[in-house]
Amino acid sequence: MNRKRPQIWFIPSLLLLLSAALPAQTHWTGTWATSQQLAEPNNSLAADDLQDVTLRQIVHVSIGGSRLRVHLSNRFGTAPLYFNAVHIARPVTPKSADITAASDTALTFSGRPDVTIPAGADYFSDPVNFSIAPLSDLAITIRADSLPQRQTGHPGSRATSYIAHGDLVSAVELPGAKNVDHWYFIEGVDVEAPAGAAAVVVLGDSITDGHGATTNGNDRWPDVLARRLQADKKLHGLAVLNHGIGGNRLLLDGLGPNALARVDHDIIAQPGVRYVIVLEGINDIGTLSRTAEVSVAEHESLVRRMIAAYEQIVERAHTHGIKVYGATILPFVGSDYYHPKAAAEADRQAVNEWIRARGHFDAVVDLDKLTRDPAQPDRLLPKFDSGDHLHPSPAGYQAMGEAVPLAWFAQTSPAARSASRK
Repeated sequence: MNRKRPQIWFIPSLLLLLSAALPAQTHWTGTWATSQQLAEPNNSLAADDLQDVTLRQIVHVSIGGSRLRVHLSNRFGTAPLYFNAVHIARPVTPKSADITAASDTALTFSGRPDVTIPAGADYFSDPVNFSIAPLSDLAITIRADSLPQRQTGHPGSRATSYIAHGDLVSAVELPGAKNVDHWYFIEGVDVEAPAGAAAVVVLGDSITDGHGATTNGNDRWPDVLARRLQADKKLHGLAVLNHGIGGNRLLLDGLGPNALARVDHDIIAQPGVRYVIVLEGINDIGTLSRTAEVSVAEHESLVRRMIAAYEQIVERAHTHGIKVYGATILPFVGSDYYHPKAAAEADRQAVNEWIRARGHFDAVVDLDKLTRDPAQPDRLLPKFDSGDHLHPSPAGYQAMGEAVPLAWFAQTSPAARSASRK
């Protein structure tokens, strides 16, 4: 008996109807971020600031939005971390703890005002309606009955945080607050953004973190890049996320995990990431012979392993469709911290030669050439030197931020993609 084949014409139509009925997925893009590490004893909260505490911290965003969420972190904690409440508000100025009363907004976590973050975990707040302008400041206030002695945070904030006792999470002022230039337990702010918005991650060490920059001045070189992107009508949908850690190395842990260990958290997991700029390696080179000279073979091994680490970063980012731009390592002869000699300078030259070579990074910005003294190419130009012959001055950071080619981002900018569809 012949049977007619069932008609299936309705299936594509049904699928179309079902897909139309599904809610559109929210496009989140990071607007501010910082890398997490275990706060070392010199940068930890004092013992008398761990109980009955309100902690207000100021961050400077890159792109704006009308809806946001905040990332908290207990990544280096060994026990659950409990916060009674977390609020956001507009600060009057980053140089004080004062907020504008009308802007105070409570965050929730699965609908609740309090949150317990498991050991080793990060945590998103629920999205909240809160308008924030590009290149503006946001106050994040945490209220806790008790904080742990082992704190996850970011010591090199170059921004002042404020510590007070009692339940002052909504207080307009924090009278008598203690000031510390560190961040604790906060790692990111995302905004709900148009589909074309994206983020540029800058992966680096203290030179990216901003050692030598102005406290509360937002004049690190990634800050300069963020301002340039906001000033360009075609690129103002691109955020800049500073993932520098002071003392960071490509190969070994130090102040914070090594750069390869940070790739998943600090690059790939960042909401909206489309590009990464890598400026890492000066601490690997400096540390190798900081206390005593080592053999030629050890120098050669270091260079090989550094290059292999760059290759790993590029390969892992490319797997996720992220473009990777390299930056050459700045000169540092004369540094009292590393006191590099000829062998260390030769290592830097060898690594920079590889970075500059075509086919390794998607493109390169030659920050070595930009910042070096033509009369003494192994040293920073005096006007770009913070004084320690290792970290740039604010003028040096300004020049570095201005040196990044905006053409890197123009071909895939929101405006370019919109024009291509017309």
